[in-house]
Amino acid sequence: MDRPPTNLLLTNDDGWEAPGLAALWLAAEGLGRCRMVAPTGPVSGCGHRVTTGDPIAILSVGEDRVAVDGTPADCVRLALDHLTPGVDWVLSGINAGGNLGADVYHSGTVAAVREGVLHGVPGIALSHYIAAGRTIDWTRASRWTTEILRRLLAMSPGPGAFWNVNLPHPGPDDPDPSIVFCPLDPSPLPLSYRVEEGRAFYSGQYHSRARRPRSDVDVCFGGQIAVTLIRVFEVD
Repeated sequence: MDRPPTNLLLTNDDGWEAPGLAALWLAAEGLGRCRMVAPTGPVSGCGHRVTTGDPIAILSVGEDRVAVDGTPADCVRLALDHLTPGVDWVLSGINAGGNLGADVYHSGTVAAVREGVLHGVPGIALSHYIAAGRTIDWTRASRWTTEILRRLLAMSPGPGAFWNVNLPHPGPDDPDPSIVFCPLDPSPLPLSYRVEEGRAFYSGQYHSRARRPRSDVDVCFGGQIAVTLIRVFEVD
């Protein structure tokens, strides 16, 4: 007897029209049934914010594609409760920019997957580090992501946990990166602000952030694909 297809919920925090989400769809479409519930526009850095006191607009933007005027966590909550029942995995990304180390606490990309875990649905958050002076090759990123998804969808993270993936940004002629399983870097982001006329502007340099050897920051900045298991809660 044939097994039913794996139901994949795709979302992000860059908005439903973002090229990273299109790249994720392309990477995942041969691995299960893809359905998208994503924000109407960019809400990057919103963390795990949810909407509870105001109505949330919902708009169909294509077959198996819905845009939600809310946060990534809102998208997952609506999907699981109403829009796409029967989800087996939540896939979030591919974010334009890394979500490494301390980033996971303010990332909307990661929050979408964490929300799924709270409801018993495993997930994979995917982001693409951007090296200074380079642009993302989404076709290449999608190709890498297919192999990553094929491996991780066969490896349950276990109850209360999810996978966080960060693609590196090698040069166009560099070889494809390897997949490296590594821990989350606990180092804080740089505290650096420029204050002018009573207003503060963040001026920390992402590329020069602290990096512990063999952590996700070190692996990704070193040109390899960083895959990290993150536990949301402990299971008795």
